[in-house]
Amino acid sequence: MTVSTVFSCSSGNGLQITNASTNLFSEMKPSISLYKSPLFLKPFNKYKNNSVACLTTKGLLEMSHSRSHFLFRSQCSSIEVENLSITAEPKFQLVDVIESQQFDRDTLDYIFKVALEMESIEKNSSGNKILDGFLMATLFYEPSTRTRLSFESAMKRLGGEVLTTENAREFSSAAKGETLEDTIRTVEGYSDIIVLRHFESGAARRAAATANIPVINAGDGPGQHPTQALLDVYTIGRELGRFDGIKLGLVGDLANGRTVRSLAYLIAKYQDIKIYFVSPDVVKMKDDIKDYLTSKGVEWEESTDLLDVASKCDVIYQTRIQRERFGERIDLYEAARGKYIVDKEVLSVMPRHAVVMHPLPRLDEITLEVDSDPRAAYFRQVKNGLYIRMALLKLLLLG
Repeated sequence: MTVSTVFSCSSGNGLQITNASTNLFSEMKPSISLYKSPLFLKPFNKYKNNSVACLTTKGLLEMSHSRSHFLFRSQCSSIEVENLSITAEPKFQLVDVIESQQFDRDTLDYIFKVALEMESIEKNSSGNKILDGFLMATLFYEPSTRTRLSFESAMKRLGGEVLTTENAREFSSAAKGETLEDTIRTVEGYSDIIVLRHFESGAARRAAATANIPVINAGDGPGQHPTQALLDVYTIGRELGRFDGIKLGLVGDLANGRTVRSLAYLIAKYQDIKIYFVSPDVVKMKDDIKDYLTSKGVEWEESTDLLDVASKCDVIYQTRIQRERFGERIDLYEAARGKYIVDKEVLSVMPRHAVVMHPLPRLDEITLEVDSDPRAAYFRQVKNGLYIRMALLKLLLLG
């Protein structure tokens, strides 16, 4: 951080610093510019501050605004700040979390580092209050158990509060015909960050374009589910001890599953990846994902033999056939359901180090007998979702 300023000390100690550059607040992450006029925090344009111009020996120049509290310490009894300009490069550059393509490896490494720190916080019985005073709004237009509860748990474990709308499609003003944009403009007036699940692909991007506060995509129809992809890759790293050189089998509803789409985009950030697509013909992976992987140099292969793929892979990522995406074509749904099941036979051919993952909920595509096998990682995967979402909330709100 670089500081250029003029100080004058009223205690008579005669402190004068003109156009000085010094490393003052190593822990302060947001980009800020402070003058005697209001404080503006980037990239958020709604944060404002009452100007303050005094530092005291007791450690106290507290600049209160709607987002944070910064503490300045001084050696004099009173210092008048005539003109202070502070700029700092943030470690976390993202404003919203909308799609997996947003992330590069450096950003992923940083998110995962913070997630590890969140594991320690979650295990600490005294908790942590770094998000005290912040409000998160959850707008869910589709059913959710894990995603909604893990976001709400993440916010509360960091000291924040939650405003929640479950089944917003029926029990919000959307039922009266209100547009998504108007809903977002309204809700941002009550909260500091919005977590949105919607039935339309692209809805999260529309919300982010409208909002002046961070928006997190918690799933938009058959589009993407980036926080699920983040927790999936984090789980792969925690389970296997590496991210590169992974052979990944994506199984089930690959046409409608937003989790597999987001995971394919995200895992492509790593080296020496091979992906196997195993699915019924009616729900094969779409060409846009295949084309993207090819453009990134990721090897992929389609297969109809789950046992063969399982014998080669480090990760089998099973998904359910999504009844809600078939509309009235129940015949197609029934034809696809139950074709590929992970059971003891599949486990018998898997490498000992490999793991089975699933974004959940499951129906019958993983048998209950698999749960007791140590390679069944899906409930550990759920727990990792809490840490990833704690990390994202901290990074988006505080930097």
